[in-house]
Amino acid sequence: MMKNSFKILFVCLFLVSCQQKITPEDIHKLNGYWEIEKVSFKEGEDKEYKMNENFDYFEIANNKGIRRKVRPQFNGTFLFNEDFENVKVRFEKEQVFLDYSTPYAKWTEELVKLTDEEMCIKNDQNKEYEYKKAGPVNLLKDGEETK
Repeated sequence: MMKNSFKILFVCLFLVSCQQKITPEDIHKLNGYWEIEKVSFKEGEDKEYKMNENFDYFEIANNKGIRRKVRPQFNGTFLFNEDFENVKVRFEKEQVFLDYSTPYAKWTEELVKLTDEEMCIKNDQNKEYEYKKAGPVNLLKDGEETK
């Protein structure tokens, strides 16, 4: 019985130690294009995305910036309109929050994970959005360099 208790304690400590702590130095990793791979719902369901029409584009400097929806094009460029959300990055205790605002609304999401290639954001309904870093893809093979 005692051995099982130690095993459970060890596994719990291992899982806690694997959680990523996001630091102010990591915030630059937000910049760029992000594609949603999966949404996890609190009810336990997951919705996987094989292909997306829209990506999220972040541009953050000094913990402030914008997020906008962009649409990748076949030639490697991105189409966007003038709509965007202001974003402020807020550190509170061990958590990191993204505070969004537009002329019409304000809301907050928790930044759960952030690496060079992956990001996870949780909203106020406990939906977790798992993203992968994306970039331009030139499907036309026209030889032009994509940016």
